[in-house]
Amino acid sequence: MKRSEVIFGILRVASDALAVFCAVLLAFYLRTRNIDLIPGAQILEPSDTLPAISDFTKHFVVQSVILFLIISAMLKLYLIRVTLSAFREASRILLSAIVWIALIIGWYFLVQKQLFYSRAILIHSLFFVIILVTTGRIFLTLFQRTLLKKGIGVRSIISVGSQSLPDVVEKFLKKDRRYIHIGHIQSFDFENADIENVDLIIQTDPSTSQETNMLIDYCRSKHIGYAFLPPVLTDVPHLLSVYRFGSVPILRFCPTPLDGWGAIFKRLFDFILALILIILLLPLFLVIGIIIKIDSRGPVFYISKRVGQKRVGLKALPCIGVCKFRSMTKNADDIKQNLYDQSHRSDGPLFKIKNDPRITRIGKLLRRFSIDELPQIFNVLKGDLSLVGPRPHLLEEVSSYTDFQHRVFAVKPGITGLAQISGRSNLPFEEEVRFDLQYIEEWSPWLDLFILWRTIGVVLKGDGAD
Repeated sequence: MKRSEVIFGILRVASDALAVFCAVLLAFYLRTRNIDLIPGAQILEPSDTLPAISDFTKHFVVQSVILFLIISAMLKLYLIRVTLSAFREASRILLSAIVWIALIIGWYFLVQKQLFYSRAILIHSLFFVIILVTTGRIFLTLFQRTLLKKGIGVRSIISVGSQSLPDVVEKFLKKDRRYIHIGHIQSFDFENADIENVDLIIQTDPSTSQETNMLIDYCRSKHIGYAFLPPVLTDVPHLLSVYRFGSVPILRFCPTPLDGWGAIFKRLFDFILALILIILLLPLFLVIGIIIKIDSRGPVFYISKRVGQKRVGLKALPCIGVCKFRSMTKNADDIKQNLYDQSHRSDGPLFKIKNDPRITRIGKLLRRFSIDELPQIFNVLKGDLSLVGPRPHLLEEVSSYTDFQHRVFAVKPGITGLAQISGRSNLPFEEEVRFDLQYIEEWSPWLDLFILWRTIGVVLKGDGAD
């Protein structure tokens, strides 16, 4: 551990303590002078309940400082080695301040059974704590970066192993001023090693061999940090997490964040929004159904057999019936066998035809603005589809998929998805799969909202609609 890291760790505690101390006293001073923070407004009246400054400091300010430091420590804001991004650190400071003020209010209201001296002091204190603590952290970070530029506090690293460091790790070490990569060696010479100025050794190909055990023992005896790269799954490192079997740590791979609470949240979101959309769109469904019946013979709806989400334990891929407004002639599936040679999608198993002769007059309009897809909302309500996800796959297409492409069945297919807002039918099949896998591996509620918003624009433009 670098001495400078310890010093800056202590300085962060001192800076926060000073910031909270000054923030509360500044709020008290403004209240005694009846000064409000709203420009051009004077809504505060003189208060006769304020204590003397000495009593206020003794019975409130000191305790408030200690309480804020405890909350911040619990939120890991005082780690010696800072690993948080600027955004995450700022969000945790904000959370610390909110919890801090909530505990103060709860203490006075629930325990003391009385109101605080002044609500204005609490409001001003919250505002000043957030501003001053953040400002102090910014100055400390800038000062630390200045020292790092001069080589003070930089951690020296060497890598060991038959494999070199991955490019992403190399780029990170070159970009981050906290580290310097001295070099890479194929095998470690325990007899003649000169690593007095090395802070960390990274092994790129760990194993249960004697050499790995010797390297770990060597680092422990020399008080040097030891780390190793996961031997597998380095293409999606953000999906790796440390898990424990008793006291033994293991690296666990989760194929998608859509697991556990992620899946529960997404299902609730889909169900509620689908129910709302169905209620709002029922009149439109009725009008479209009448127009389809007038335009051509056949049913209003068309049920397309697609492949759904592959559940754990299932030997075969599940089949679901996806509901759509009929946009083709009644015998479209029978004619399809004679049109395979006209497909303009030669890059994969997908079947698409420009100016498909099977499409009806009203079907062209429905497909132009993807209106034929709207009944799939009923599939979302049922639970077969999601609002956002990979495209639903036809049974005859899936038979030609590779093992890699089968990854898209890890989650429910969706009405729209990342591929649909990135080119729709204009995308090569491999690109489409790549976008689907990116969505599966990087899912978040915000990504779903972004895709739904972008879908509106894509549909109105009609680009790539087949």
